[in-house]
Amino acid sequence: MTIFPRNRRRSAAASAAVALVALAALAGTAAPASASAPTATAVAAAATAAPSALALPRPTGPYATGRDALLLTDHGRPDPWAPDAGPRRLSVTLHYPARPGTGGDPAAYMAEEEARRMLAQRGLDDPAWPGLVSAARTHARTAAAPAPGRFPLVVLSPGFGTPRATLTGLAEELASRGYVVASADHPYETTGMELPDGRVLPCAACDAVDAQPDEAGRRKVLAAVSTGRAADVSFLLDRLTGPRPAWRHARTIAPRRIGMAGHSIGGNAAASTMAADRRVDAGVNMDGMFFDPVSAKGLGGRPFLMLGTEPGHGPGGGDATWDEGWTRLDGFKRWLTVRDSGHFTFTDTPEIGEQLGIVDPSAPLSAARSTTITRAYVTAFFDRSLRGRPARLLDGPSPAHPEVLFPRP
Repeated sequence: MTIFPRNRRRSAAASAAVALVALAALAGTAAPASASAPTATAVAAAATAAPSALALPRPTGPYATGRDALLLTDHGRPDPWAPDAGPRRLSVTLHYPARPGTGGDPAAYMAEEEARRMLAQRGLDDPAWPGLVSAARTHARTAAAPAPGRFPLVVLSPGFGTPRATLTGLAEELASRGYVVASADHPYETTGMELPDGRVLPCAACDAVDAQPDEAGRRKVLAAVSTGRAADVSFLLDRLTGPRPAWRHARTIAPRRIGMAGHSIGGNAAASTMAADRRVDAGVNMDGMFFDPVSAKGLGGRPFLMLGTEPGHGPGGGDATWDEGWTRLDGFKRWLTVRDSGHFTFTDTPEIGEQLGIVDPSAPLSAARSTTITRAYVTAFFDRSLRGRPARLLDGPSPAHPEVLFPRP
């Protein structure tokens, strides 16, 4: 995992070469902000012509999917990164099982200005790219009527500096399989979060990390990011499952079946949230360092999945926080690693990057396999943990997924 240097200009060739990583913006990350980016020679060049349209893979579950959005304000808590800006706000996308044939058109992938800032932060200033990324085809329809029934809730938290949109493919898959999914943008922790009035909030937390004189200081700030997200998620659960819910379809949520998954620092935040809030029954960390360590008291016997790169996040693979965290997990747990993967394998980045003609030889796992593996194992874990369904996929290596390893710490 890497936080790439901010505000460093690259040549056009080098910028194209790192675009696969760039689409997930800043990592949320195991390395200090001064860590080096892949060189242009380490990554294949982009195709000569970008496609006219990008698309996420279609979800595979039996439900149609709907999509809604909320902007929530926590009046009881000032924003930790911009206190003068007032109370903490969360921008949330809801994906949910929907009645077939209802709703409008599928929503755009992300706001164009958010896409522009995400790409510009990585030195990618081709004027055509923000529109392409913003307009990537999704599959959940706005204003769709919810399917009958009550469904488990899964909260998704993105990597540091990374918009929540980069977890859209996983959110749509879970919704198609009978989950309500709330994906949160944590303000001032992404390259740009657009508000309904058009204002875009910058990444003040990124500046706070960059201002630290050493790795210890950076880790301390990133630990605060993780624990701050725990407070965000507790507030979000209050607003989704409390007596006066903010979401018009909140009745579809089964409030006693709640999980959380996150990429990179969002995965750390899943453990931080479980330590702080008993309402979260299960968690998934997708390739995130535990800047905020797993509680020495464990997680109250609740299940947790660590899904990471191989060898970087294998036992003894360089991130000692996983080795320590594993020993502290006190419920059902799995530590899985994926061969040929990279830090952004568990997001939409491989799909978007591959369609743009960009291939990263340091993470040769194809977009199709990246998507299939992430969907299969995260869904299996939540099916087991929140629904009590058998999940043989978690019992050991599968011929269908030879890239997924079950290390023995």
